[in-house]
Amino acid sequence: MDYAFCIAAVAPLRKEPSHKSEMVSQLLLGETGKVLSIEKDFVLIECTYDGYNGWIQKKQIAFKSHLPKPDGYFTKATQEVYINHSSCRVSLGTPYYNDKIVMDKYQISYPFVEERSYAFEEKNMLLLLEEYMHVPYLWGGKSTFGIDCSGLTQQFYKMLEIKLPRDASQQITHGTEVAFLSEAQCGDLAFFDNEEGNITHVGILINNGHIIHASGTVRVDKIDLGGIIHAESGERTHSLRLVKRMK
Repeated sequence: MDYAFCIAAVAPLRKEPSHKSEMVSQLLLGETGKVLSIEKDFVLIECTYDGYNGWIQKKQIAFKSHLPKPDGYFTKATQEVYINHSSCRVSLGTPYYNDKIVMDKYQISYPFVEERSYAFEEKNMLLLLEEYMHVPYLWGGKSTFGIDCSGLTQQFYKMLEIKLPRDASQQITHGTEVAFLSEAQCGDLAFFDNEEGNITHVGILINNGHIIHASGTVRVDKIDLGGIIHAESGERTHSLRLVKRMK
């Protein structure tokens, strides 16, 4: 029982082993992690994909002695799988397996996978971003049922086959800096800081004047050298620190 396999469509990862504790991230159905510790009803895991640590409810995982390798990821906002013959809708970015997964009392099968390739081209990136539009903001979220700013950027690049860490403060250490906003391209990441200089927000540039980011909902706003300008209110909401290119 060295590894945990998520058996819920979306499962919270918490900072402490308690339902009252802050949700720091999530596991999607079929995502896995190394078991680090067990405390009553919670299991501390290290996520296989990004190395992130968090406590997950024991009832939301099955234990495995080895790590199965996903055959791909769902490329649409919601697709259907079956858990013990019951239908379950899953998020974009959920891993799928060509062979059904059988574990103890659980059987997960993937009757239909709609394939869509998101190559690193502007038209494909815009199609992918459309799948996330209007998804509600959720602290620690990374699914099309609720997502935070760095969850959006991580999952966006996951579908482009580029691996990023979980938090904005970690993501900023990747890629190469774009010297001028006027040189930004679709898919570049813009990072924002607070008055103390801490990175607190990240979003995906559509072009050098517009950004898609998770703030209230996943939305498109204007951006200039000063930062983000709310498209409807005209309010300056985030202060730009720098732009980075991940490819």
